[in-house]
Amino acid sequence: MDFLAPLLSNVWSAFLVVLFFGGSIFVHELGHFLAARKRGAKVERFSIGFGPAIWSRRGKDGVEYRLSWIPLGGYVLLPQLADLGPVEGASTTDVTTLSPIDYTSKLLILVAGASFNILFAFALACVVWLVGEPTFSELNTTRIGTVNAVIKLADGTTVPNPAADAGLQAGDNVTSIDGHRVANFEDILNGVLLGKGRATDDRRKAIFVIERAGQSMEIVVYPRLLGDDKIRISGVEPAEDLTAESLLPDWPAALAGIKPGDRVIAVDGKPVFQRVAISEHLTKNASRPSEFLLQRGPEQITLRIQPRLDTDERTGKSVPRIGLRYRDNIVILHPTPWAQVSNDVVSTFRTLGALLSPSSDIGPSKLSGPIGIARALHQQAQWDIRRALWFVILVNVNLAIFNLLPIPVLDGGQILFATIGRIRRRELPANFIMATQSAFFVILMSLIVYVSFFDVKRWARDSKSERSAPAAAPAPTPAPAPAGK
Repeated sequence: MDFLAPLLSNVWSAFLVVLFFGGSIFVHELGHFLAARKRGAKVERFSIGFGPAIWSRRGKDGVEYRLSWIPLGGYVLLPQLADLGPVEGASTTDVTTLSPIDYTSKLLILVAGASFNILFAFALACVVWLVGEPTFSELNTTRIGTVNAVIKLADGTTVPNPAADAGLQAGDNVTSIDGHRVANFEDILNGVLLGKGRATDDRRKAIFVIERAGQSMEIVVYPRLLGDDKIRISGVEPAEDLTAESLLPDWPAALAGIKPGDRVIAVDGKPVFQRVAISEHLTKNASRPSEFLLQRGPEQITLRIQPRLDTDERTGKSVPRIGLRYRDNIVILHPTPWAQVSNDVVSTFRTLGALLSPSSDIGPSKLSGPIGIARALHQQAQWDIRRALWFVILVNVNLAIFNLLPIPVLDGGQILFATIGRIRRRELPANFIMATQSAFFVILMSLIVYVSFFDVKRWARDSKSERSAPAAAPAPTPAPAPAGK
């Protein structure tokens, strides 16, 4: 019956994807729907998805409620607002029999969708604030754990490490990158990835501000484009929590006097920031005792520990160990709702800025469409439902900002047309609006197909890698599908 656990896990994750992803679109359209009702506008159809209907029912209020085949967004058909027949389907309402909608009402109706996404994100952020958000402890630090001389590529070859070439060192505490303050290691990775800096010789450039031995200094790093997706990488790895959680009885660490709560600072006089660094040191010096410098409360103590050879269950080889178990690398954070939403807003605008900048290396192929978003949400849900909530907050903030961009077919485009009409004191020609909307709808759908191709490509590549050597990777920044109006 062991096979039932992963099966049920996948079913549960798929349910959460449908619930949260579809729910985010529903919330957006609900905002338009309620605002239109409040302002006295005629609502003809409320649809989740585009294209022909899978299911349709006309309510007592005269509105057709529909679930459509193309799950790339949704719309509320408002014949007084705009004629979007090619996108939303033809309207059966005679607009000449209806009163025109004033400019203020148009703005309120169009902005309501994004506003509801932000309110939904804030409500979910309140839940995360209460229940907590799990993350890896090494991602909750700004301290560099190691800087290798070279970076090993997937094909086994190596390239010089930009961080090592620039002089970054293990133990450095990063405070900002390119003028943007960093709060954790994900900020460091994203700060490099989204960087737009270029040197005079056109090399990619990132300016790290760090603290070393109590002093602030600026170090210029020249990142490399690495990995299958060719993204900017600086070559730094995070420091780990080296606090003792428990000790194996009668093993060297316990016999030497290490206690739970002690934190390893250095081994044989060399500062250490990662567990692998301690393991490598013990492997090289297995025949003699090593001096461990530990932080115990307000004081530091030194203990000499002789490692014991033990058989590694994975490799079958003898390895030197001291019987020390470190603190769990999963920590639970409780960020305030405002901090969660504001951080996602900043992240979204930085991503858009990098996407539009010719000096960055972020293009549409680096973003995620509906397939990538659904997959990332599925992965987060399989780990912990609280991570799924965290991701849905990000998606809703993305969705709100994306739909307010002044692009025809999106809410921002409708606002642009309405504002131009207001300035001209007469509406733009209906044929012009319809032709522009249709053209941009085709462009937008083509972009989603293009992005989805890379989503599928990444999915296939990662699935192949997981079968050979499972590894966790940060989810790509999502680029949500349009929600319509």
